[in-house]
Amino acid sequence: MEKSLKSRSRRLVGIDAARGIALVGLMAIHILPAWNENTGEPTLSWRLFSGDSAALFALLAGVGLALTSGGTHPHEGKKMIADRIGVAVRAVLITALGLWIGTLMPEDPPAYNILIYYGVFFLLAIPFLHLQARTLFVFGAIFGIGAPLLMQSLLNDLPAWSSYNPTLSTVMAEPAATASQLLLTGSYPALTYMAYLLVGLGIGRLNLRKTENQIWLLVVGIGAAIFAQATSYVLLYALGGYQRLLDASHMGEEELAEVLIWGPDSLPTSTVWWLSIATPHSNTPLAIAASLGVSMAVLGALLLIARKAEAWLLPLTAMGVMTLTLYTAHLVALTFEAHYDQPYLWYVIHLAVAAAFAVVWYLSLGQGPLERVIGLAVKGARRIVVGGNPREQA
Repeated sequence: MEKSLKSRSRRLVGIDAARGIALVGLMAIHILPAWNENTGEPTLSWRLFSGDSAALFALLAGVGLALTSGGTHPHEGKKMIADRIGVAVRAVLITALGLWIGTLMPEDPPAYNILIYYGVFFLLAIPFLHLQARTLFVFGAIFGIGAPLLMQSLLNDLPAWSSYNPTLSTVMAEPAATASQLLLTGSYPALTYMAYLLVGLGIGRLNLRKTENQIWLLVVGIGAAIFAQATSYVLLYALGGYQRLLDASHMGEEELAEVLIWGPDSLPTSTVWWLSIATPHSNTPLAIAASLGVSMAVLGALLLIARKAEAWLLPLTAMGVMTLTLYTAHLVALTFEAHYDQPYLWYVIHLAVAAAFAVVWYLSLGQGPLERVIGLAVKGARRIVVGGNPREQA
């Protein structure tokens, strides 16, 4: 017990709390209505969480990878090889879990499962694990700008996919379509989400216990989000982008207005001006920058809050320690499709059960059930490389 408490005291509680916020947001997006039935306007939950929750998850995945591969001083030699193998094992197991959940989902799913994409994120991150913060930020910018350009240029030539939540059968029957879905055309395309993950990896290479770095995250995050939204507004309404979209898409003004609020089904290819929008999940450079800024600001704010109010963050912290377990349980619960008639009630139920379970388990046993299983597999894989030296396993 004493060892467990010491281990918790070494954790950066703000990071766990940020994961908890991301989980709260994804649950809201999956269960709560996106628009007001009387006015047609986006709901508060949609405005708060759409796009940003998934981005925050990806950013924090990068932070976690950095912390487990050396933090401010990336591992070298055998330890870095072990880190890469451990990430590969984690990616395979999370992907397998996601494919299994896909078998439970109905054809018209209540949620789009991010776990399969998560596995791809981790695999793509392996070559970048050894890099320092500045280099990782540069690569994050390259992916944030280059991936949308690649997506728009290839979209018409890529194969169509058949399932929002692929299963092993889907992968075997449609390997090319599934690959293009996971990388470029799906709900959480890995090549664009690498911008969040690599920036997160860079952030994890900083000393996040320093107040200056926490403030930097908050200030830069807010600035990036405002800059992205302002730039989009200027491009669309001051520099003629809105009219160019009207002309290229042959939409009416009402239809285009809806697309600018809710986002297109996929990034349109009719004109490069579509890259000037910053709508959630549109996967344009400005949308990525906006969600990245929000994610950085949330992390910075929670790191600062945790310095003075760690105890008050316990429910979020406990949920953040076991997001894989809770997210998996949440998706399985959604497959029963009992939440459609009373979404607010079911959201409260999902949230309350998740928080209660997380707090009790965390205070009693620490790491979540699925996290513990995957952690044991990762440690076993690392042991093959570095042997049984406990110092090398750290």
